[in-house]
Amino acid sequence: MSQSLCMALLMLTGCAVAAPNEAHGVRNVVLVHGAWADGSGWKGVYDILTRDGYNVSIVQEPETSFKEDVAATKRVLALQVGPCIMVGHSYGGAVITEAGTDPSVVGLVYIAAHMPDAGENEADDGKRFPSDLSKSTAIKRTADGFTYLDPAQFQEYFAADLSAEQAAFMARSQVFNLGDSFKAVITTAAWRSKPSWMLVAAKDRAINPDLERWYAERAKSHTVEVSGASHAVYVSRPSEVAALIEDAASHVR
Repeated sequence: MSQSLCMALLMLTGCAVAAPNEAHGVRNVVLVHGAWADGSGWKGVYDILTRDGYNVSIVQEPETSFKEDVAATKRVLALQVGPCIMVGHSYGGAVITEAGTDPSVVGLVYIAAHMPDAGENEADDGKRFPSDLSKSTAIKRTADGFTYLDPAQFQEYFAADLSAEQAAFMARSQVFNLGDSFKAVITTAAWRSKPSWMLVAAKDRAINPDLERWYAERAKSHTVEVSGASHAVYVSRPSEVAALIEDAASHVR
């Protein structure tokens, strides 16, 4: 009798443990980086999510045009089996806003990101709350219209909470972004029809934190704020970023 009782308790315990895991129905996460960066910055977040059992894909945008960045993102979405959470950092927020209308996307997570509405672009939205970067001399332009950040000022405006060595590497390996991409107009804003989350980087100098808060309030996003975090919060604070993504994944189906 005692053995039977133990077996029953074990079965009940197993069911109790399985229930939360089953509740986390969304296991696919697609990560989209921002301008002047590439997918490698997601490494810390990727490590946490994969350790926790998520299937993680990282988009490598060419940054040659907004249209091509959206296409690269949709190419990765097409490989997903089942619903997914899309995550965008910075300019990547505009990309997931456009690409996130895909039926496979059930939630959107914005990490210190732009979140334009239909008919808007991030360049104009940025004027609502100008950033320190927009008022600086750090943004440079090549003869053929691509932008990049002055390596000497990269840490100050993009990655103040990273080590000088890591910021220097990111500055020297940055991907040049077509300047006109920032003026690309959103056709349909995915966050209008899908739940969204926003992480505000409180010490962001590339996007004004007040703009991030404004975006989140407008979209009625679930919002968290990371004190002391720079624009590179996805690199410097992977635990907080991963926690928000997992929270999103646990609340959608």
